[in-house]
Amino acid sequence: MERTTDPPMREPGGPAPRVAAVEVAFTPHRYPQEELVDAQERMQGQRPAALQILRKVRSSTGIATRHVALPLPDLEKLLRCGDFTETNGVYLTTALELGEQALTRALHSAGIRPDQVDTIISTTVTGLVVPSLEARLAYRVGLRPDVRRVPLFGNGCAGGAAGLARLHDCLLARPGQVAVLLAVEVCSLHYRAGCGAADLVAGSIFGDGAAAVVAVGGSRSGTATGPELVDTSSLLLPDSAEVLGWDIGSHGFRIVLSPQIPALVEKHLPYAVGELLSRHGLATRDVGSWIVHGAGPKVFTAVERAFALPRQALELTRRSVSAKGNLSSVSVLDVLCTAAKAPPPGGTPGLVVAMGPGFAIELALIRW
Repeated sequence: MERTTDPPMREPGGPAPRVAAVEVAFTPHRYPQEELVDAQERMQGQRPAALQILRKVRSSTGIATRHVALPLPDLEKLLRCGDFTETNGVYLTTALELGEQALTRALHSAGIRPDQVDTIISTTVTGLVVPSLEARLAYRVGLRPDVRRVPLFGNGCAGGAAGLARLHDCLLARPGQVAVLLAVEVCSLHYRAGCGAADLVAGSIFGDGAAAVVAVGGSRSGTATGPELVDTSSLLLPDSAEVLGWDIGSHGFRIVLSPQIPALVEKHLPYAVGELLSRHGLATRDVGSWIVHGAGPKVFTAVERAFALPRQALELTRRSVSAKGNLSSVSVLDVLCTAAKAPPPGGTPGLVVAMGPGFAIELALIRW
């Protein structure tokens, strides 16, 4: 087994950590949005208010297809009858399969062996397992027994950007090492018959998937072709715990989803972005690549209004949502994966933006 060593801190002005590869993985169970909303309607039975919400959802999400954990008839049966124990078991099986696929693909793309990974960070918010996902996957994919593990839970949709921030922190301190971020979400398991309005909306927009990011420290970044991880920032809004999250109990997971989210984004995101960019002598007009979490049309509009962006600025995000829905923590990494396949000119600043429970804004400044 190979273990890398390096000085404890990056030299001032030295190279930034750099992304070496980003890969995504999805279940084979992909359905048109119409079929998935039809299934939601069947589960709600003759509930006029619920059916009215679902009719509105059909025409407003911009989603064409989504991936779910199980074949649709099996998923319907589970959501009608399954208890939390059964649902969480399906989460674990699905999450491990998707996580292994994304992780092995990313390592292969980066040209890095599993035993060269020094740190693995995992983020998820759609299941509860101990030992955590990265611990269960370590032996399966060939990580070293002394790999550093950083399991994250509770960042929700902001987890992808928050995970990139932890990659940056880790590799800034250990510039000769390799770190990996794994994000896995199995959202489709949590929206049952007889649920409330927020659950109906969430069950009509969220999809399942996984993403893995391999990054290397600045002193070994010569062969990496992805963007530099330049800097990161977080903003936690006070008194906003009830805006977004889970209500977790014997019933399993029930979503907390406030209609205030677009307004909060439009109000607070400019401050957070301005603070981060100003540290590097940049303004929003200098950002040539917007990697924004696929929250939904109202949030896209809020981001565009906040910065007077043209519609095409968020085109990659809209494509991700259309093909896969909102993937929670995986969404922003799916957008990053697509952007990395056809990057802008070298030296172009980019901004990774995601929002999640807290209510929190997570940002990562990158340089292509």
